[in-house]
Amino acid sequence: MHELIVNLHMHTTYSDGSGTHADLGHAALKTAVDILIVTDHNVLVQGANEYYRDGKKRVLVLACEEIHDQGRDPQKNHLLVFGTDRELAPLADNPQSLIDAVRLAGGISFIAHPVDPAMPAFGETDISWVDWDVTGFTGIELWNGFSELKSVAKGKWDAVVLAFFPEFIPHGPLPETLRRWDELTAKGQRVVAVGGSDAHAQYKSLGPLHKVIFPYEYHFSTINTHALTPTPLTGDLIRDRKMVFDALGFGHCFIGYDLPAPTRGFNFSVQSKNSTAIMGDEITLSGTVTLQAKFPSIAEIRLVRNGNVVKTAHSETLVHITNEPGVYRIEAYKRYLGKQRGWIFSNPVYVK
Repeated sequence: MHELIVNLHMHTTYSDGSGTHADLGHAALKTAVDILIVTDHNVLVQGANEYYRDGKKRVLVLACEEIHDQGRDPQKNHLLVFGTDRELAPLADNPQSLIDAVRLAGGISFIAHPVDPAMPAFGETDISWVDWDVTGFTGIELWNGFSELKSVAKGKWDAVVLAFFPEFIPHGPLPETLRRWDELTAKGQRVVAVGGSDAHAQYKSLGPLHKVIFPYEYHFSTINTHALTPTPLTGDLIRDRKMVFDALGFGHCFIGYDLPAPTRGFNFSVQSKNSTAIMGDEITLSGTVTLQAKFPSIAEIRLVRNGNVVKTAHSETLVHITNEPGVYRIEAYKRYLGKQRGWIFSNPVYVK
């Protein structure tokens, strides 16, 4: 399998971002990112899918959508929609109908910032997902870079400091979001986890201070979703688009916080006597299975089964042999800027 670094969930001048698709593409060329998935609010921008190149470096920009009911107050239930070729925003008032329509259109959908707390100091309301009786969605945005700011900044001064030093914001997925994900998968539901930047690169002023809040290039170096694909990008836009969305749809991916240390090269698999499963796959017990995780550098590793930690290690590898079925995933942490911070969160392997 080949590894492609995907940065997803960002906004342009078509909604509430400050840059064009070209601005984003050129910013990504300065980073390790291979693919951008742009998700403007309630608008599917036509004609924006394009490769951007600088020498041998190539970035594929894909225009998708973040849909929510603009008539709802507060505007909760945001859904990231990838891979559809028609506008589905008119269905936003009914999340289940919207999710069903995405599937019928051959797309995939992810619940955006499932837990998104209020930020009263700046008039930001809680826009968490609330309709948890829906079914058929592909996954959730487990780690949202912009929403995490709301849980870290306790007031305007905190927000100002973090605007100048955004590398102090990321700690990991919000605990409530992790719990919700584990609850869903433990019940037998396939739920793919992705990490999103929610990049806007907005210009803000506070008295004499003027600042672009979290430039696109910063976001592209932090929380990424690493997709495992059969080949590198081929240069065929239609084929590459399908290949990326297939990898995300199957859960053949992991979330990497690439600022403390590169996460490229992480691998988590499960082997039985007769087969091997990668992240997102299912494998059947035949006696025992061997779970194996390999990291690009030493980390604090946790093996999680059905939401409970079953093994830890301080290493570049973790191996675990078991005869217990369950939903197994990996978490890894690194110390960075004086704190233990989330580094890698794998998608599960489902051991039946």
